Amino acid sequence: MVTFNYETEFELKDENLLEYWIDTVVSNKGFSLGELNYIFCDDEYLHKLNVEFLQHDTLTDVISFDNTLGKLISGDIYISVERVADNAKDFEVSFVNELHRVMIHGVLHYMGLKDKTEEEKKVMRNAEDEALSQFK
Repeated sequence: MVTFNYETEFELKDENLLEYWIDTVVSNKGFSLGELNYIFCDDEYLHKLNVEFLQHDTLTDVISFDNTLGKLISGDIYISVERVADNAKDFEVSFVNELHRVMIHGVLHYMGLKDKTEEEKKVMRNAEDEALSQFK
C-alpha cells in the first residue's frame, strides 16, 4: 500500500497510476510492497529532518526511513518539491521526470541499491532509468 501525504500546497494528480507503477517496479525486482509513505514537503521541512535525524546541515531532495523486512518494502520517503524543481532545471529535465526519479530512488535504496561510490551511482542511475521506462 502506498500513501501520499502533503506538508505543502503541492499535490499529485495521478496517485493511483503512481501506486501501480511503484508496485510494478517492486514486483519486477522480486520484492513485495508493504507500507510505503510519501511525504511531500518544502526545503525548510526537509532541512529540519536532515539536521535532526542525519546531522546534515544541508538541503536535500529526498530522505528515506527504511522499515523494509526481508523482501517486504516499507518506509517513509520525504521529498522536497522545491529541491526537485530546482534539480529539474539544473538537469534540464521536466519536473515530473525528476519527481518520479526521486520517488523511485528511495524505493531502490530499500531494495539494497546504494549510491556512495561512482560504481554504485552508475548502478542506481541505470535502475532508476529502467524503472522510469516502466511508467505508463
